[in-house]
Amino acid sequence: MTGVSLDKKEILKEFSADPDKYYNVKLFAEQGFVRKSCAKCGRFFWTLNTDRDLCPDDGLDTYSFIGEPPTSKRFDYTQSWKQVEEFFVRNNHTSVSRYPVVCRWRDDLYFTIASVVDFQRVMGSKVVFEFPANPLVVPQTCLRFKDLENVGVTGRHFSSFCMIGQHSMPDLSGGYWKDECVDLDYRLLTEQFGIKKDEVVFVEDVWAGGGSFGPSLEYFVRGLELGNAVFTEFQGELGQHTTLDQRVIDMGAGLERFAWITMGTPTAYDCCFGPINEKLFNTIGIDSDSEILRKYFTEIAKEIDHYDDLNQVRRLAVKNAGITDEQLQKMITPLEGMYLIADHLRTLIFAITDGALPSNVGGGYNLRMMLRRINATISKLNLKLDIDDLIDSHIDYLKDTYPELDEKREDVKSILKLESARYEESKVHMKKKADKIKEKGTPTVDELITFYESDGVTPEYLKEVDAISEIPSSFYSKLSDLHQSDKKKAIAELPLEGLPETETLFYQDDPMSFDAKVLKVIDDMVVLDRTSFYARGGGQEPDHGTIAGFNVADVDKHANIIVHKLEGGTPKEGETVSCKVDETRRSNITKNHTSTHILNASSRKILGSWIWQHSAFKEDDHARLDITHHSSLSDDEVKKIEDAANDMVKKNLNVNIDYYDRGTAEQTYGFRIYQGGVVPVKAVRIVSIEDQDIEACGGTHVKKTGDIELIKITKTKRIQDGVVRLEFVSGSNAFEYEKQQKEESKRKAEEAVAKEQLEKQRGENKAKAREKIPVLLEKILAEESVEEYGINTKGKLCFTVNPDYDDYFHQNFGKKLVGKDSTAAFCGIFEAGPTIRVMVFSGEQSGVNAGEIAKEIASILGGSGGGDAKFAQGGGKDTSKKDEVITKAKSMILG
Repeated sequence: MTGVSLDKKEILKEFSADPDKYYNVKLFAEQGFVRKSCAKCGRFFWTLNTDRDLCPDDGLDTYSFIGEPPTSKRFDYTQSWKQVEEFFVRNNHTSVSRYPVVCRWRDDLYFTIASVVDFQRVMGSKVVFEFPANPLVVPQTCLRFKDLENVGVTGRHFSSFCMIGQHSMPDLSGGYWKDECVDLDYRLLTEQFGIKKDEVVFVEDVWAGGGSFGPSLEYFVRGLELGNAVFTEFQGELGQHTTLDQRVIDMGAGLERFAWITMGTPTAYDCCFGPINEKLFNTIGIDSDSEILRKYFTEIAKEIDHYDDLNQVRRLAVKNAGITDEQLQKMITPLEGMYLIADHLRTLIFAITDGALPSNVGGGYNLRMMLRRINATISKLNLKLDIDDLIDSHIDYLKDTYPELDEKREDVKSILKLESARYEESKVHMKKKADKIKEKGTPTVDELITFYESDGVTPEYLKEVDAISEIPSSFYSKLSDLHQSDKKKAIAELPLEGLPETETLFYQDDPMSFDAKVLKVIDDMVVLDRTSFYARGGGQEPDHGTIAGFNVADVDKHANIIVHKLEGGTPKEGETVSCKVDETRRSNITKNHTSTHILNASSRKILGSWIWQHSAFKEDDHARLDITHHSSLSDDEVKKIEDAANDMVKKNLNVNIDYYDRGTAEQTYGFRIYQGGVVPVKAVRIVSIEDQDIEACGGTHVKKTGDIELIKITKTKRIQDGVVRLEFVSGSNAFEYEKQQKEESKRKAEEAVAKEQLEKQRGENKAKAREKIPVLLEKILAEESVEEYGINTKGKLCFTVNPDYDDYFHQNFGKKLVGKDSTAAFCGIFEAGPTIRVMVFSGEQSGVNAGEIAKEIASILGGSGGGDAKFAQGGGKDTSKKDEVITKAKSMILG
């Protein structure tokens, strides 16, 4: 999909040289628009004002709508959409609900970045358009993170925004092209929004991407770009280009800007966040509609595109608006914080509603960063805010347009509470890092990214604690460029040209024995005209079996051709051969695959709506499912998931497989069907377990859930931030696992009883041993034999390994013995848990050095010992040396 590298300047130069072919539309002649070249930058634009010499970006009226809106009507954010929708529906467009902000239908994008992305599908290396209606209009929420540092500061940058998508395919029924598009957009502004005709200016531009390109007309009112009508028309290299089979009108307009132009507020934020603004302004006690703010944000808006450094723009705006340091600290800085909180929170609501989680991988990076920016701002401004209340305000304001937000309200609150708590827990760690950064001096952008990625330290936090003075403008754009989707593993190229696609019997009657013709042999691989051998795909491992008596070791799919890897030899090309699939293996894998769907649905039911399949693997004797979840699973959660899964098994639900046109499948079942990733084919195979789980899937499945019999989760673990792995078995393997677990439990119970009895016996023996201390002392001091008590002696030198003697016995007996006779010594070796210990006491006249013995014994055991000549002890865990240390200790004390 990389296509041809296209130079937009060259395209614009060629297109602008022939405006009648590329830009002139009926409206311009009908209304009297004239084409002019900007006296400052040279761009061509169309205007009704013959005296105008500057394009909208350089015009004297740029952003003059602030405080003086050019419209006869006033609409806020949600009202503006109703006006847009009403206009286009009245003009024969179908209004389509927004698509998810998590772009599940494209594996090269994580988030939806433009309305046209909704209708782009990847087929091989080509992007095709699939419209659910023609023409249509959609209020698409889009997420973009490259300009995060601008959010809250410029008055017009958002991390998420609503792109009004007006889309038409002119070569299909109902479609239209340039004349109708520009006429509609002009009438939307003038008729529906009440903007005076001479306020509208069209600017010539081009769009290029993915190997295709076309002219575009941006439309402005008082320097504010409201929309851009792109006419995607050509492909190939400029000068050798051809017309696309699917020409597309891609008009994208910012809903936030439609509200702003009619309200004339100092910033677009003031009219787009609804009641949440009033709550936030009341918290900091600021009137958002003051002359100071109007001047300041007008200056920001005018200058932002002329400088690379945002901090420089801010300083310039402060100077030009005549803002004092006190006003900057008490009004501008808190206000920027309020706008940031409102914007970032709205973005998080949309993203979490659509199944994304803040994390340190993929697109989750941006979400975590935004929440930490919210938390850092709240901390810096010392605000007392109820985040749950702010979430409610956002959702209550937006739910008429986006009802799905209301359904996930509590899920959003749960996720943000959890993430915020983790941020608070990390502050002690961040403080230490910040102190080190202060010592070293100002870090580079790359170092700041490393601090965030490795240690979770946000630049906002570093600024808050004065570790850095300003956040570099390039920080967020560089961070956003990281963590893109993983590239697919390349499949080896094989000489398969000219071969027909393989007939896939496993999607038909699926015979386990069949005959087939050998079309091609490549080394140890063969291609058949038809096969029941399932090829590796969708996490399902391939079938095994035999072809012409040779073992099938692997099966892969190359486009629509299935290649079988054989062991022990190959048949000849042209032969008709007998083939047999290993039926037991297939059955086990099939049960595991349907179990994956069941466990995914059960996990979502038990844990929350944010559960998606991250990846999966299905083998003959085991399987695993990785799900998107914020925390490790508790034993109780695992049991509930397993119980819910087996409840679906017991209900013996039908597993139905049907084929749908991709667009029909999406509109019917939504984007939850893409659990296993994108589907690069027009006909989508939908596997539905009644109403419990519906997914697009190419794998093999049982006909009824009861065929699985049993599902057992064998292990769970958090394999990365935001992803939890469930390892499981099903069918006969599950029964075998259950049997092993019962046997293991029985064995452990028996061991526990035996251990308890042994401990009880030892306890009794040790109690008796303690009672014997006076008797033993008397006998040893009288140099009588005490071997019956498990103690070896040589005069008054004693050694024992009797297991009845514990730490207490050794401590008390040894101390009392040498206390009564300075010629006596005692060495005891005993077990304490996993360690073998030695304890040595020696009288001054015994000739024994306690420290030397303890040190020597501990060394042999791989441990350490300490003490002096009179008393020492030590030990180690190398139990294999027990006999060796007994012999050594005995010889060292008894000679």
